[in-house]
Amino acid sequence: ILRFRFAAVLLCVQCLLVPLAAGILIDAIIRGDRQRTFIAIGLGVLALLVIILQWLIAARARCPLCMTPVLTTKGCAKHRNARTFLGSHRLRVALAILFKDSFLCPYCHESSAMKVRTRQG
Repeated sequence: ILRFRFAAVLLCVQCLLVPLAAGILIDAIIRGDRQRTFIAIGLGVLALLVIILQWLIAARARCPLCMTPVLTTKGCAKHRNARTFLGSHRLRVALAILFKDSFLCPYCHESSAMKVRTRQG
């Protein structure tokens, strides 16, 4: 559960950092502000580190039913009823994990609650 939540937070931070760094860099180039350029480059490096960390953690966060990583991009076909948020299946899953405490897998389209289940012997 912690892996799912941490990967979801990193994906949301990634979706915010990349456009922010690009916007500050464009603004710094237009204004010729050297200090803002360094800030934008620092944010870009931070965004790159967040992308790598999110990729490493999300690779092991799998749907309990179909065992497909739901927070990484795979070449697999999505379910025909899978919905997106801002054009991203991963972002929809990440926001559902953070705010609803469950998610709908875009591959098998089954709902999974963020609870640890005990095995019945």
